[in-house]
Amino acid sequence: MAKKIIIATDKAPQAIGTYSQAVKVGSTVYLSGQIPLNPETMEMVSDEFDAQVVQVFENLTAVCAAAGGSLSDIVKLNIFMTDLSNFATVNEIMGRYFEQPYPARAAIGVSQLPKGSLVEMDGVMEV
Repeated sequence: MAKKIIIATDKAPQAIGTYSQAVKVGSTVYLSGQIPLNPETMEMVSDEFDAQVVQVFENLTAVCAAAGGSLSDIVKLNIFMTDLSNFATVNEIMGRYFEQPYPARAAIGVSQLPKGSLVEMDGVMEV
């Protein structure tokens, strides 16, 4: 079996449970879910959905960089939202961070997320 390499950075929120920010196996990086925590304060960045989505993308950017890649290396992105009516907002903000070809993606409605977050994202990156 390929060796697991744990990815960690202080430029993204520290894990708030029994998990790593990301794990690299071979050239594949599995990104743990990111919620809109400010990495310096470990507090929610805002109650506003737009600001939360931006912070999640910033957190994912930091973890991708720590793994030797970037958002453009994400091949699969999962987006969890407590209100699917925010789907268009996610698409608009995602367009600021990604260019074609876009990653495969799922947008999933959930009833709750950690710390009362309105959005969480995880993914798989190939570097």
